[in-house]
Amino acid sequence: MAHYTTVLNEMLNLLPRHRFESLVKNHGADRYVKKFTCWNQLTTLFYAQSSGKQSLRDIQQGFAANSLRLYHLGLPAIKRSTLSDANTNRSYEIFEGLFYRLLERCQQVTPKHRFKFKNPLHTLDATTIDLCLSVFPWAKFRQTKGGIKLHYDFNHAGMIPEFVRITPAKEHEITVAKKFFDIMPDSIYCFDKGYIDFGWFRRIHDHKAFFVTRAKDNLNATVIGQHSQPNKKGVLSDALIELQGFYSSHNYPHPLRLIRYYDAETDKELVFLTNNMKLAALTIARIYKARWQIEIFFKWIKQNLKIKTFLGISFNAVLTQIWIAMCYYLLLAYIKYQTRYKHSLFYLHRAIRETLLSRCTIIDLLNATEKIIPKLKRDDPQLAFF
Repeated sequence: MAHYTTVLNEMLNLLPRHRFESLVKNHGADRYVKKFTCWNQLTTLFYAQSSGKQSLRDIQQGFAANSLRLYHLGLPAIKRSTLSDANTNRSYEIFEGLFYRLLERCQQVTPKHRFKFKNPLHTLDATTIDLCLSVFPWAKFRQTKGGIKLHYDFNHAGMIPEFVRITPAKEHEITVAKKFFDIMPDSIYCFDKGYIDFGWFRRIHDHKAFFVTRAKDNLNATVIGQHSQPNKKGVLSDALIELQGFYSSHNYPHPLRLIRYYDAETDKELVFLTNNMKLAALTIARIYKARWQIEIFFKWIKQNLKIKTFLGISFNAVLTQIWIAMCYYLLLAYIKYQTRYKHSLFYLHRAIRETLLSRCTIIDLLNATEKIIPKLKRDDPQLAFF
């Protein structure tokens, strides 16, 4: 019989399976399992994520309608109860571990950021996913609201998330950053006012890294000198300052740069705070403007990934689905950069969704035009053998 492959087969082949199996073994997740293994669960959830399935019933019916292709995925018949139990009982940490293994592979092919400086550039931010409190009582946020918060370290080299932390929505961004985030020397970290904490600034400085943020209106500081002359490109001033007040000056005793910048696009004056003394003031302003890339990322994952509606209601099921979504995003990025795919991630995601179980290779798919993709979806001569 001729070899049979689908887009989903090829995507799964790109995953580091031996490392995934090591994670499964470490958690003992396949112990006493006879049919529906962790790899089967991963395959099923990848199918659901790629095709945009809304419920367990949708997944079951989708596989039932493609039963001839199911054989080639090595899957048993999918039952809603079996998948629900697996999502509830098998630790989400298996799929979290897969995310970081896949990240290592993705980092090898991502392009550099668009700035001329060589420092790694990161943006820190978080986004909230609203949940119904009566359905998800463990996610209590306010008295009548539920939610979880996804905290990200977003690397501008490749526009990929390098660190993800999922917490209850009430957890503040700076608390998570100070508790879990690892600072890499020589990197530049950009974040909004929600991360302003002078003890956190000192920790970044002590690790020989840099930060760029917006200054608060009530900043208590004294100007001690001028860092550079303002220019005609929007930089109004570039001053050296020292923090005043007992706690502020104790937590961060070093000089800082306070840059006033006029943004012609928004007709606003912005004030930036940084410990980087080498980069031009205009570059600092552009670094903060690039922070909006993470907002685009948040919008993309909420619109295209299944992270707002969930297949299960338990804490473990929700986190399992989110980690699978993040793995899928990294896999899209890996395919795009490894093959130098010229179109956007959205176009790649849409093409994969339309041809997921078609008899087609990823290379064929990447070279296909919008007119060819429907033909790839229809042509499946292998099914004639059954």
